[in-house]
Amino acid sequence: MEAVAKLKNCPLSARKMRLVVDNIRGRNVVDALNILKFTRNEAAVWLEKVLLSAIANWENKSGMQSSADEFDLYVKEAFSDEAGMLKRFRPAPHGRAHRIRKRSNHVTLVVSNRVPMEQDAVVAGEEE
Repeated sequence: MEAVAKLKNCPLSARKMRLVVDNIRGRNVVDALNILKFTRNEAAVWLEKVLLSAIANWENKSGMQSSADEFDLYVKEAFSDEAGMLKRFRPAPHGRAHRIRKRSNHVTLVVSNRVPMEQDAVVAGEEE
């Protein structure tokens, strides 16, 4: 079972966000949270919130009263795409203007379980 969490229009460039996203992709959820907690980057703060949201979405979607720790949740997919850009102008010498690009990004996290659930086993049995 998978659960998705998305963060849209985060006011940080996608390039800076990808540096942190690459560190947690494919990791266990507990390890990913520890990495984000001790990473001194603004991107880590945003990603921690998205990851906690994805975990809560998984627990809500599973419908079980169990926690995510029992099913060995991991970050299956994690990526950061560019979003819209705010364009501003800054005064420059000799009456000129330089363009300032304020970039933003969209982050998508997908968490999945490695330990199969009863619901997954029932669906796999129906397909056969």
